[in-house]
Amino acid sequence: MSSAGGALIKPVEQGVSPLSAMWAVFGRDVRVAFRQRQDLLNPLLFFVMVVSLFPLGVSPEVSFLQQSGAGILWVAALLAVLLSLDHLFRHDFDDGTLEQLVLQPQPLFLLVLAKTLAHWMLTGLPLVILAPVLGVMVHLDGNSIAILCLTLLIGTPVLSLIGSIGAALTLGLRSAGVLLSLLIIPLYIPVLIFGTGTVAAAAEGAPVGGYLALMGAFLVLALTLAPFASAAALRISLSNS
Repeated sequence: MSSAGGALIKPVEQGVSPLSAMWAVFGRDVRVAFRQRQDLLNPLLFFVMVVSLFPLGVSPEVSFLQQSGAGILWVAALLAVLLSLDHLFRHDFDDGTLEQLVLQPQPLFLLVLAKTLAHWMLTGLPLVILAPVLGVMVHLDGNSIAILCLTLLIGTPVLSLIGSIGAALTLGLRSAGVLLSLLIIPLYIPVLIFGTGTVAAAAEGAPVGGYLALMGAFLVLALTLAPFASAAALRISLSNS
């Protein structure tokens, strides 16, 4: 067993509860990620660069940035999450840890959920934390920035959960990054529409409760269904590898 997969020894033991197994997988992924800091920083740097360069490439006018700022930030966050998805299962697949994960006496969908939550904490949550600074840069007002952060807080876990399905399906394939983008981006469109629509409604003074309720429904559906789909996709990919 590789050193990166050493934290998986405990869940293999008989009598370990599913929650303990999830916590072990979550903690292992966090520790491994901090050993590979470049993979952590790349999505964040990409997020900052896209938002910073957009006014230079399109228009620096304040009125334009106020109108399109939420869309810029949401598209940049979506692409940043997409950029990091290829590493969700790739390293474990390369060093053999993923096979050990599948063979454990714990429900695979729970272990996949733990890995996905670790991915969101390391990628999606930092994007939410950076969003207020970049929101000020594109001249969003305080209320719009608050709603933007709330939509990102609800929406980025959905991006990670849906993305885990694509990452599992394309595992071990050539040009997996391109295929992953083609599979996942159409599924991201509803989250993007409602995320930007919520901020636009808040900027116009309209109620945003309905938008937030729909985004919450997306999150509940993704939490309920995506781990099962990702687990099934992992089994298919490993059986074909």
